[in-house]
Amino acid sequence: MFADYFWFFVAVASYLAGSIPFGLVTAKLVAGTDIRKVGSGNIGATNVARTLGAKWGIVVLVLDALKGLLPVLFIPALFVNPDSSDFDHARVLSGVATILGHMFPIWLGFRGGKGVATSLGVILVLGPWSTLAAVIAFALTFFFSRIVALSSIVAALAFGVAQFVQLGGEAFTREKWSLTAFSIAVPLLIIARHRSNLGRIMRGEEKKFQFGSRNKAEADSSPASQQQEG
Repeated sequence: MFADYFWFFVAVASYLAGSIPFGLVTAKLVAGTDIRKVGSGNIGATNVARTLGAKWGIVVLVLDALKGLLPVLFIPALFVNPDSSDFDHARVLSGVATILGHMFPIWLGFRGGKGVATSLGVILVLGPWSTLAAVIAFALTFFFSRIVALSSIVAALAFGVAQFVQLGGEAFTREKWSLTAFSIAVPLLIIARHRSNLGRIMRGEEKKFQFGSRNKAEADSSPASQQQEG
């Protein structure tokens, strides 16, 4: 009976792991600050770095990435035999649920981050070589633009394209169809979560990234006016 519901258990456990709001908790513990009320209002690593400095932004980035990586590595193995034909599909399900947990955490009224750092942890397991392409795309775009949102969008697209190239003729086979669906849906979801940033980029209004709370009064007064990331 238990085995009949393994998809449900994998999805719920992964969602709950992904929903841990490390950015919110870190800002509260370190500075007594509700990160949702400063900077961009986002709970992700970029807003933490902008508000509290590079060190704490990196801490949140690593934690958010780990909460994507660790569930995909370990949760499916608790419920599905790694030798089963369903195991790879269970890992994809775990990855999707973890990302959705970060983006739409039940504890915060389903208002979470943009999912980039958590997705990074997930794709390190599901598509390591495509992850390398995404990281390179992010780094190059950020080097020339200094805009995190644009870099994240380009990286998401690069991951999807690299996955299709790597999967080739296996993309829609029984063994790989879920990974193919993931490689389409998650980049599109990340882009959709950046739709407000896209509007500002097109109008030339998106702010370039800088570390630290150099102007906390400005950050406090305009939580929705700056670029957002997660």
